[in-house]
Amino acid sequence: MLQGLLADVRSGACSADEAVLRLRRLPFAELGFAKVDHHRWLRQGLPEAVYGQGKTPEQCAAIVGELLAEGVRTDSAGAGGGSGPVILTRADGAQVALVMAEHPGGARTVTGAATGGDQVRGELSAVVWRPAPPRSARTLVVTAGTSDLPVARECEATLTALGLRPTVLADCGVAGVHRLLASADELADADAVVVVAGMEGALASLIGGITPAPVVAVPTSTGYGAALEGVTALLAMHATCAAGVTVVGIDNGFGAACAVARMLP
Repeated sequence: MLQGLLADVRSGACSADEAVLRLRRLPFAELGFAKVDHHRWLRQGLPEAVYGQGKTPEQCAAIVGELLAEGVRTDSAGAGGGSGPVILTRADGAQVALVMAEHPGGARTVTGAATGGDQVRGELSAVVWRPAPPRSARTLVVTAGTSDLPVARECEATLTALGLRPTVLADCGVAGVHRLLASADELADADAVVVVAGMEGALASLIGGITPAPVVAVPTSTGYGAALEGVTALLAMHATCAAGVTVVGIDNGFGAACAVARMLP
């Protein structure tokens, strides 16, 4: 970011006064209700995401706008200005409608249903602006059941924002293990695999014992009473006998995608 700004000043594309104004916004911009971290992409190669739940539509729109206002998309080597990709996740219909109206051009992925108590209250979505340049790594997102797809879709959208183009293999749970074994060649060729599973979470151990790729396991809150809203799957994944499996928090598809992005060159 700083190298790009200095180059713009040197070439005359940016005046010294404009450069000073931009530098005042570093390392974060104060919005009163949020401190927007513009340096995260520079520090980590990962963008700051806007987590929709608990925010008003107006707050989401303001944060997205601040991230989009700072610079341009980086190149494949990580050079250039900007805060990298912009991701709004776990956003409900009202949030998506306002943010996309004020900031058009985002790619929306419907990830699941927003619920309150026992009532479905519309859809949750992830929206991506300014995705990173494509990366060549082969990534898989494998779900144990169809009910795990909302978490997998959040992971897929985040991987796409980070320049990866994942393949989703749905409904490959251990109760019908032949469904997974039909994809053994894809598992063998993958550079990284995200396993999304609820119930007893056994799929992570199975895939961890098949593929040579890094495996990131995501426990989901899918399952009956003894699944304890994902706690059983979480503990089972931590206790796996497949060496080297990384486990993120319950329903955290976003975090799994970021873990994969950190692992891959």
